[in-house]
Amino acid sequence: MKISVIGTGYVGLVTGTCLAETGNEVICVDIDKTKVDKMRNGEVPIYEPHLDVLFERNIKANRLKFTTSLAEGLAHGEIIFLALPTPEDEDGSADLSYVLSVSEEIGKKINNYKVIVDKSTVPVGTAEKVRAIIAENASCEFDVVSNPEFLREGFAVDDFMKPERIVVGSSSERATTLMKKLYSPFVRSGNPIIVMDEKSAELTKYASNSFLATKITFMNEIANYCERVGADVDMVRAGMGTDSRIGRRFLFPGIGYGGSCFPKDVKALKKAGKDADYDFKILKSVIEINSAQKTILLPKIDAYFNDDLKGKTIAVWGLAFKPETDDIREAPSIAIMDALLEKGAILQVFDPEAMPNISKRFGDKLTYSESMYSALEEADALLICTEWSIFRTPDYNKLKELLRNPVIFDGRNLYNINDMETEGFTYISIGRKAVNL
Repeated sequence: MKISVIGTGYVGLVTGTCLAETGNEVICVDIDKTKVDKMRNGEVPIYEPHLDVLFERNIKANRLKFTTSLAEGLAHGEIIFLALPTPEDEDGSADLSYVLSVSEEIGKKINNYKVIVDKSTVPVGTAEKVRAIIAENASCEFDVVSNPEFLREGFAVDDFMKPERIVVGSSSERATTLMKKLYSPFVRSGNPIIVMDEKSAELTKYASNSFLATKITFMNEIANYCERVGADVDMVRAGMGTDSRIGRRFLFPGIGYGGSCFPKDVKALKKAGKDADYDFKILKSVIEINSAQKTILLPKIDAYFNDDLKGKTIAVWGLAFKPETDDIREAPSIAIMDALLEKGAILQVFDPEAMPNISKRFGDKLTYSESMYSALEEADALLICTEWSIFRTPDYNKLKELLRNPVIFDGRNLYNINDMETEGFTYISIGRKAVNL
Protein backbone atom coordinates (compact mmCIF):
# COMPACT_ATOMS: atom_id res chain seq x y z
CA MET A 1 0.00 0.00 0.00
CA LYS A 2 1.04 3.61 -0.49
CA ILE A 3 1.25 5.51 2.78
CA SER A 4 2.11 9.08 3.66
CA VAL A 5 2.99 10.27 7.16
CA ILE A 6 2.80 13.99 7.93
CA GLY A 7 5.23 14.79 10.75
CA THR A 8 8.43 12.96 11.70
CA GLY A 9 8.59 13.18 15.48
CA TYR A 10 8.70 10.05 17.63
CA VAL A 11 5.28 8.84 16.50
CA GLY A 12 5.54 9.80 12.83
CA LEU A 13 9.01 8.41 12.25
CA VAL A 14 8.33 5.13 14.04
CA THR A 15 5.00 4.78 12.22
CA GLY A 16 6.48 5.44 8.79
CA THR A 17 9.49 3.20 9.31
CA CYS A 18 7.53 0.27 10.72
CA LEU A 19 4.89 0.47 7.97
CA ALA A 20 7.69 0.41 5.39
CA GLU A 21 9.13 -2.66 7.12
CA THR A 22 6.01 -4.64 6.15
CA GLY A 23 6.42 -3.80 2.46
CA ASN A 24 4.45 -0.58 2.11
CA GLU A 25 5.75 2.39 0.13
CA VAL A 26 6.01 5.24 2.63
CA ILE A 27 6.71 8.94 2.22
CA CYS A 28 7.28 10.99 5.38
CA VAL A 29 6.65 14.73 5.18
CA ASP A 30 8.25 17.36 7.40
CA ILE A 31 8.64 21.13 7.00
CA ASP A 32 12.17 21.07 8.47
CA LYS A 33 14.45 20.87 5.40
CA THR A 34 17.60 20.26 7.44
CA LYS A 35 15.94 17.35 9.21
CA VAL A 36 14.64 15.92 5.94
CA ASP A 37 18.08 16.15 4.33
CA LYS A 38 19.63 14.30 7.26
CA MET A 39 17.01 11.56 7.10
CA ARG A 40 17.54 11.16 3.37
CA ASN A 41 21.21 10.58 4.19
CA GLY A 42 20.31 7.84 6.65
CA GLU A 43 20.59 9.86 9.86
CA VAL A 44 17.94 9.06 12.48
CA PRO A 45 17.02 12.34 14.21
CA ILE A 46 15.84 10.74 17.47
CA TYR A 47 17.21 8.10 19.81
CA GLU A 48 14.92 5.07 19.81
CA PRO A 49 16.29 1.53 20.25
CA HIS A 50 16.19 -0.64 17.09
CA LEU A 51 14.78 2.16 14.93
CA ASP A 52 18.10 2.77 13.16
CA VAL A 53 18.26 -0.78 11.77
CA LEU A 54 14.76 -0.63 10.24
CA PHE A 55 15.31 2.94 9.11
CA GLU A 56 18.47 2.14 7.17
CA ARG A 57 17.08 -1.07 5.70
CA ASN A 58 13.95 0.54 4.31
CA ILE A 59 15.74 3.56 2.89
CA LYS A 60 18.08 1.21 1.02
CA ALA A 61 15.08 -0.80 -0.21
CA ASN A 62 13.52 2.46 -1.49
CA ARG A 63 10.38 1.85 0.60
CA LEU A 64 10.98 4.82 2.92
CA LYS A 65 11.36 8.34 1.51
CA PHE A 66 11.29 11.86 2.87
CA THR A 67 10.09 15.19 1.52
CA THR A 68 9.27 18.72 2.56
CA SER A 69 6.45 18.86 0.01
CA LEU A 70 3.00 18.27 1.45
CA ALA A 71 1.62 18.10 -2.09
CA GLU A 72 4.02 15.26 -2.92
CA GLY A 73 3.01 13.39 0.21
CA LEU A 74 -0.70 13.80 -0.46
CA ALA A 75 -0.37 12.72 -4.09
CA HIS A 76 1.48 9.58 -3.02
CA GLY A 77 -0.57 8.11 -0.19
CA GLU A 78 -3.94 6.41 -0.25
CA ILE A 79 -3.77 6.54 3.56
CA ILE A 80 -2.49 9.81 5.08
CA PHE A 81 -1.34 9.71 8.71
CA LEU A 82 -1.33 12.95 10.68
CA ALA A 83 1.44 12.56 13.27
CA LEU A 84 1.67 16.22 14.20
CA PRO A 85 2.44 17.90 17.53
CA THR A 86 -0.47 18.64 19.85
CA PRO A 87 1.40 20.57 22.55
CA GLU A 88 -0.10 21.66 25.81
CA ASP A 89 -1.74 25.07 25.57
CA GLU A 90 -1.63 27.61 28.39
CA ASP A 91 -4.94 26.39 29.81
CA GLY A 92 -3.90 22.71 29.70
CA SER A 93 -5.83 21.89 26.55
CA ALA A 94 -4.25 20.30 23.49
CA ASP A 95 -3.18 22.81 20.84
CA LEU A 96 -4.69 21.57 17.56
CA SER A 97 -3.32 24.36 15.37
CA TYR A 98 -0.86 22.09 13.53
CA VAL A 99 -3.46 19.41 12.90
CA LEU A 100 -6.14 21.83 11.72
CA SER A 101 -3.86 23.93 9.50
CA VAL A 102 -2.60 20.81 7.71
CA SER A 103 -6.19 19.60 7.37
CA GLU A 104 -7.05 22.81 5.54
CA GLU A 105 -4.19 22.23 3.10
CA ILE A 106 -5.27 18.62 2.61
CA GLY A 107 -8.73 19.78 1.56
CA LYS A 108 -7.22 22.09 -1.02
CA LYS A 109 -4.80 19.55 -2.49
CA ILE A 110 -6.44 16.11 -2.64
CA ASN A 111 -8.22 15.12 -5.84
CA ASN A 112 -9.06 11.46 -5.25
CA TYR A 113 -10.24 9.31 -2.34
CA LYS A 114 -8.02 9.37 0.75
CA VAL A 115 -8.23 8.05 4.28
CA ILE A 116 -7.00 10.74 6.66
CA VAL A 117 -5.81 9.19 9.92
CA ASP A 118 -5.45 11.12 13.16
CA LYS A 119 -2.43 9.42 14.72
CA SER A 120 -1.67 12.31 17.06
CA THR A 121 -3.18 12.31 20.53
CA VAL A 122 -6.18 14.58 20.12
CA PRO A 123 -9.25 15.55 22.18
CA VAL A 124 -12.69 14.06 21.66
CA GLY A 125 -14.32 15.65 18.63
CA THR A 126 -11.12 16.32 16.67
CA ALA A 127 -12.05 13.92 13.87
CA GLU A 128 -15.24 15.91 13.35
CA LYS A 129 -13.25 19.16 13.15
CA VAL A 130 -10.74 17.68 10.72
CA ARG A 131 -13.54 16.28 8.57
CA ALA A 132 -15.34 19.64 8.47
CA ILE A 133 -12.22 21.61 7.56
CA ILE A 134 -11.24 19.22 4.76
CA ALA A 135 -14.82 19.17 3.45
CA GLU A 136 -14.82 22.98 3.06
CA ASN A 137 -12.26 22.69 0.26
CA ALA A 138 -12.21 19.09 -0.98
CA SER A 139 -13.87 18.18 -4.27
CA CYS A 140 -13.45 14.41 -3.82
CA GLU A 141 -14.50 11.75 -1.34
CA PHE A 142 -12.44 11.14 1.79
CA ASP A 143 -12.77 9.59 5.24
CA VAL A 144 -11.30 10.61 8.58
CA VAL A 145 -10.21 7.91 11.01
CA SER A 146 -9.00 8.10 14.59
CA ASN A 147 -6.14 5.66 15.16
CA PRO A 148 -4.40 6.57 18.43
CA GLU A 149 -0.85 5.37 19.04
CA PHE A 150 0.17 3.39 22.14
CA LEU A 151 3.93 3.63 21.76
CA ARG A 152 6.27 3.76 24.74
CA GLU A 153 9.43 5.74 24.16
CA GLY A 154 12.31 3.29 24.43
CA PHE A 155 10.09 0.44 23.22
CA ALA A 156 8.28 2.15 20.36
CA VAL A 157 9.48 -0.16 17.58
CA ASP A 158 8.48 -3.31 19.47
CA ASP A 159 5.16 -1.73 20.44
CA PHE A 160 4.39 -0.92 16.81
CA MET A 161 5.54 -4.23 15.35
CA LYS A 162 3.84 -6.34 18.05
CA PRO A 163 0.91 -4.31 19.34
CA GLU A 164 -1.30 -5.55 22.18
CA ARG A 165 -4.23 -4.01 20.33
CA ILE A 166 -4.93 -1.58 17.52
CA VAL A 167 -7.77 0.90 17.96
CA VAL A 168 -9.53 2.16 14.83
CA GLY A 169 -12.20 4.82 15.21
CA SER A 170 -14.22 4.92 12.02
CA SER A 171 -17.81 5.22 10.85
CA SER A 172 -16.85 4.28 7.28
CA GLU A 173 -16.79 0.66 6.15
CA ARG A 174 -14.53 1.58 3.24
CA ALA A 175 -11.94 3.23 5.51
CA THR A 176 -12.18 0.46 8.10
CA THR A 177 -11.47 -2.18 5.44
CA LEU A 178 -8.34 -0.31 4.33
CA MET A 179 -7.12 0.12 7.92
CA LYS A 180 -7.60 -3.58 8.66
CA LYS A 181 -5.68 -4.47 5.52
CA LEU A 182 -2.83 -2.14 6.48
CA TYR A 183 -2.54 -3.52 10.01
CA SER A 184 -3.13 -7.21 9.26
CA PRO A 185 0.63 -8.07 9.21
CA PHE A 186 0.97 -6.73 12.77
CA VAL A 187 -1.78 -8.84 14.37
CA ARG A 188 -1.05 -12.30 12.95
CA SER A 189 -0.72 -13.69 16.48
CA GLY A 190 -4.36 -12.85 17.14
CA ASN A 191 -4.18 -9.55 19.01
CA PRO A 192 -7.30 -7.53 18.22
CA ILE A 193 -8.05 -4.67 15.89
CA ILE A 194 -10.80 -2.93 17.86
CA VAL A 195 -13.15 -0.88 15.70
CA MET A 196 -15.24 1.79 17.39
CA ASP A 197 -16.62 5.26 16.73
CA GLU A 198 -14.18 8.13 16.35
CA LYS A 199 -14.97 9.85 19.66
CA SER A 200 -14.51 6.67 21.65
CA ALA A 201 -11.17 6.03 19.94
CA GLU A 202 -9.99 9.54 20.75
CA LEU A 203 -10.96 9.14 24.40
CA THR A 204 -9.39 5.67 24.67
CA LYS A 205 -5.88 7.16 24.39
CA TYR A 206 -6.49 9.83 27.01
CA ALA A 207 -8.21 7.38 29.33
CA SER A 208 -5.37 4.85 29.04
CA ASN A 209 -2.59 7.33 29.74
CA SER A 210 -4.50 9.02 32.54
CA PHE A 211 -5.18 5.69 34.23
CA LEU A 212 -1.51 4.69 34.08
CA ALA A 213 -0.48 8.09 35.45
CA THR A 214 -3.00 7.60 38.25
CA LYS A 215 -1.61 4.14 39.04
CA ILE A 216 1.93 5.53 39.27
CA THR A 217 0.76 8.42 41.43
CA PHE A 218 -1.19 6.15 43.77
CA MET A 219 1.92 4.03 44.32
CA ASN A 220 3.95 7.14 45.05
CA GLU A 221 1.39 8.14 47.66
CA ILE A 222 1.64 4.68 49.24
CA ALA A 223 5.46 4.97 49.23
CA ASN A 224 5.31 8.34 50.98
CA TYR A 225 2.97 6.88 53.59
CA CYS A 226 5.26 3.85 54.05
CA GLU A 227 8.03 6.17 55.16
CA ARG A 228 5.78 7.73 57.81
CA VAL A 229 4.72 4.41 59.38
CA GLY A 230 7.81 2.25 58.81
CA ALA A 231 6.39 -0.05 56.12
CA ASP A 232 8.44 -1.18 53.08
CA VAL A 233 6.95 -0.19 49.73
CA ASP A 234 8.75 -3.07 47.99
CA MET A 235 6.83 -5.55 50.14
CA VAL A 236 3.57 -3.69 49.61
CA ARG A 237 4.16 -3.61 45.86
CA ALA A 238 4.79 -7.36 45.77
CA GLY A 239 1.63 -8.02 47.75
CA MET A 240 -0.44 -5.80 45.49
CA GLY A 241 1.09 -6.76 42.16
CA THR A 242 0.34 -10.47 42.46
CA ASP A 243 -3.37 -9.65 42.51
CA SER A 244 -4.46 -10.26 38.92
CA ARG A 245 -6.99 -7.46 39.19
CA ILE A 246 -4.15 -4.99 39.79
CA GLY A 247 -1.09 -6.45 38.04
CA ARG A 248 2.61 -5.79 38.57
CA ARG A 249 3.20 -3.05 36.03
CA PHE A 250 3.32 0.68 36.87
CA LEU A 251 3.59 -0.03 40.60
CA PHE A 252 7.18 1.15 40.99
CA PRO A 253 7.43 4.23 43.22
CA GLY A 254 9.81 7.04 42.45
CA ILE A 255 10.14 10.76 41.84
CA GLY A 256 7.17 11.03 39.53
CA TYR A 257 6.34 10.57 35.88
CA GLY A 258 7.37 12.83 33.01
CA GLY A 259 7.67 12.70 29.23
CA SER A 260 5.64 13.98 26.34
CA CYS A 261 2.49 11.96 26.99
CA PHE A 262 1.37 11.45 30.59
CA PRO A 263 1.69 15.06 31.83
CA LYS A 264 0.14 16.56 28.70
CA ASP A 265 -2.64 13.99 28.34
CA VAL A 266 -3.73 14.12 31.98
CA LYS A 267 -3.98 17.91 31.83
CA ALA A 268 -5.78 17.80 28.49
CA LEU A 269 -8.39 15.32 29.74
CA LYS A 270 -8.92 17.39 32.89
CA LYS A 271 -9.42 20.52 30.75
CA ALA A 272 -11.73 18.64 28.35
CA GLY A 273 -13.80 17.57 31.35
CA LYS A 274 -14.07 21.16 32.51
CA ASP A 275 -15.20 22.22 29.02
CA ALA A 276 -17.94 19.58 29.23
CA ASP A 277 -18.92 20.79 32.72
CA TYR A 278 -17.37 17.72 34.37
CA ASP A 279 -14.84 17.92 37.20
CA PHE A 280 -12.16 15.20 37.04
CA LYS A 281 -11.29 15.31 40.75
CA ILE A 282 -8.92 12.32 40.50
CA LEU A 283 -6.93 13.93 37.70
CA LYS A 284 -6.62 17.17 39.68
CA SER A 285 -5.00 15.19 42.49
CA VAL A 286 -2.76 13.24 40.10
CA ILE A 287 -1.35 16.48 38.65
CA GLU A 288 -0.76 18.06 42.06
CA ILE A 289 0.82 14.96 43.62
CA ASN A 290 3.09 14.27 40.67
CA SER A 291 4.35 17.83 40.67
CA ALA A 292 5.28 17.56 44.36
CA GLN A 293 6.77 14.09 43.93
CA LYS A 294 9.45 15.35 41.55
CA THR A 295 11.20 17.12 44.43
CA ILE A 296 10.29 14.66 47.20
CA LEU A 297 13.98 13.95 47.83
CA LEU A 298 14.92 17.61 48.24
CA PRO A 299 14.05 17.90 51.97
CA LYS A 300 16.06 14.73 52.60
CA ILE A 301 19.07 16.13 50.75
CA ASP A 302 18.69 19.38 52.69
CA ALA A 303 18.50 17.52 55.99
CA TYR A 304 21.61 15.46 55.26
CA PHE A 305 23.62 18.62 54.55
CA ASN A 306 22.10 20.54 57.50
CA ASP A 307 20.22 22.91 55.18
CA ASP A 308 23.46 24.16 53.63
CA LEU A 309 23.86 23.08 50.00
CA LYS A 310 25.88 26.09 48.90
CA GLY A 311 29.08 24.85 47.27
CA LYS A 312 28.16 21.18 47.73
CA THR A 313 28.77 19.05 44.64
CA ILE A 314 26.03 16.59 43.74
CA ALA A 315 26.53 13.93 41.07
CA VAL A 316 23.34 13.29 39.10
CA TRP A 317 22.80 9.99 37.27
CA GLY A 318 19.98 10.06 34.73
CA LEU A 319 18.44 13.10 33.07
CA ALA A 320 15.89 11.68 30.60
CA PHE A 321 12.35 11.25 31.88
CA LYS A 322 12.80 7.47 31.56
CA PRO A 323 15.51 5.06 30.37
CA GLU A 324 16.09 4.21 26.71
CA THR A 325 15.23 7.67 25.44
CA ASP A 326 16.86 11.08 25.07
CA ASP A 327 13.56 12.84 25.83
CA ILE A 328 13.73 15.30 28.74
CA ARG A 329 10.23 16.73 28.45
CA GLU A 330 8.73 17.09 31.95
CA ALA A 331 11.65 15.02 33.32
CA PRO A 332 11.73 14.90 37.14
CA SER A 333 15.49 15.53 36.96
CA ILE A 334 14.78 19.08 35.75
CA ALA A 335 12.60 20.00 38.72
CA ILE A 336 15.05 18.74 41.33
CA MET A 337 18.12 20.15 39.56
CA ASP A 338 16.46 23.57 39.34
CA ALA A 339 15.85 23.44 43.09
CA LEU A 340 19.40 22.28 43.89
CA LEU A 341 20.95 25.00 41.73
CA GLU A 342 18.80 27.61 43.43
CA LYS A 343 20.23 26.45 46.76
CA GLY A 344 23.77 26.90 45.47
CA ALA A 345 24.67 23.28 44.74
CA ILE A 346 27.15 22.33 42.01
CA LEU A 347 25.85 19.58 39.73
CA GLN A 348 27.96 17.05 37.82
CA VAL A 349 25.60 15.12 35.55
CA PHE A 350 25.62 12.04 33.36
CA ASP A 351 23.04 10.40 31.11
CA PRO A 352 23.79 7.93 28.27
CA GLU A 353 21.62 9.82 25.76
CA ALA A 354 19.96 12.95 27.13
CA MET A 355 22.90 15.28 27.84
CA PRO A 356 22.70 17.13 24.49
CA ASN A 357 19.05 17.91 25.15
CA ILE A 358 19.59 18.84 28.79
CA SER A 359 22.44 21.16 27.81
CA LYS A 360 19.99 23.18 25.68
CA ARG A 361 17.94 23.71 28.84
CA PHE A 362 20.71 24.37 31.39
CA GLY A 363 23.75 25.45 29.36
CA ASP A 364 26.85 25.98 31.49
CA LYS A 365 24.94 25.76 34.78
CA LEU A 366 25.83 22.05 34.83
CA THR A 367 29.06 20.08 34.47
CA TYR A 368 28.57 17.37 31.84
CA SER A 369 30.51 14.17 32.55
CA GLU A 370 31.88 11.65 30.08
CA SER A 371 30.89 8.63 32.16
CA MET A 372 28.81 7.65 35.16
CA TYR A 373 31.97 7.36 37.26
CA SER A 374 33.59 10.63 36.21
CA ALA A 375 30.43 12.38 37.42
CA LEU A 376 31.25 11.12 40.93
CA GLU A 377 34.71 12.63 41.20
CA GLU A 378 34.92 14.84 44.31
CA ALA A 379 31.12 14.83 44.62
CA ASP A 380 29.55 15.09 48.07
CA ALA A 381 26.64 12.79 47.16
CA LEU A 382 25.00 10.88 44.33
CA LEU A 383 21.44 11.55 43.17
CA ILE A 384 19.74 9.04 40.85
CA CYS A 385 16.86 10.36 38.72
CA THR A 386 16.52 7.82 35.87
CA GLU A 387 16.74 4.03 36.09
CA TRP A 388 19.11 3.32 33.20
CA SER A 389 20.28 -0.31 33.23
CA ILE A 390 23.95 0.68 33.47
CA PHE A 391 23.27 2.20 36.89
CA ARG A 392 21.83 -1.02 38.35
CA THR A 393 25.05 -2.88 39.16
CA PRO A 394 27.79 -0.31 39.81
CA ASP A 395 31.21 -0.98 41.30
CA TYR A 396 30.46 -0.04 44.91
CA ASN A 397 34.12 0.19 45.85
CA LYS A 398 34.67 2.63 43.00
CA LEU A 399 31.69 4.69 44.17
CA LYS A 400 33.16 4.98 47.65
CA GLU A 401 36.59 5.87 46.28
CA LEU A 402 35.25 8.67 44.08
CA LEU A 403 32.59 10.19 46.35
CA ARG A 404 33.64 12.45 49.21
CA ASN A 405 30.82 10.91 51.24
CA PRO A 406 29.33 7.46 50.55
CA VAL A 407 25.77 8.77 50.29
CA ILE A 408 23.17 7.99 47.64
CA PHE A 409 19.77 9.60 47.17
CA ASP A 410 17.93 7.13 44.94
CA GLY A 411 14.81 8.43 43.22
CA ARG A 412 14.19 5.09 41.47
CA ASN A 413 14.88 2.50 44.20
CA LEU A 414 17.57 0.76 42.17
CA TYR A 415 19.44 -0.91 45.00
CA ASN A 416 18.77 -3.48 47.68
CA ILE A 417 18.65 -1.93 51.14
CA ASN A 418 20.58 -4.79 52.76
CA ASP A 419 23.33 -4.48 50.15
CA MET A 420 23.62 -0.76 50.81
CA GLU A 421 23.87 -1.36 54.53
CA THR A 422 26.54 -4.03 54.06
CA GLU A 423 28.52 -1.84 51.65
CA GLY A 424 28.50 1.03 54.11
CA PHE A 425 26.49 3.59 52.17
CA THR A 426 24.13 6.14 53.55
CA TYR A 427 21.21 5.28 51.32
CA ILE A 428 17.94 7.18 51.04
CA SER A 429 15.26 5.97 48.60
CA ILE A 430 11.49 6.19 48.13
CA GLY A 431 9.07 4.44 50.52
CA ARG A 432 11.77 2.40 52.29
CA LYS A 433 13.80 2.85 55.45
CA ALA A 434 16.87 5.04 55.25
CA VAL A 435 20.15 3.17 55.67
CA ASN A 436 23.11 4.23 57.86
CA LEU A 437 21.80 7.74 58.51
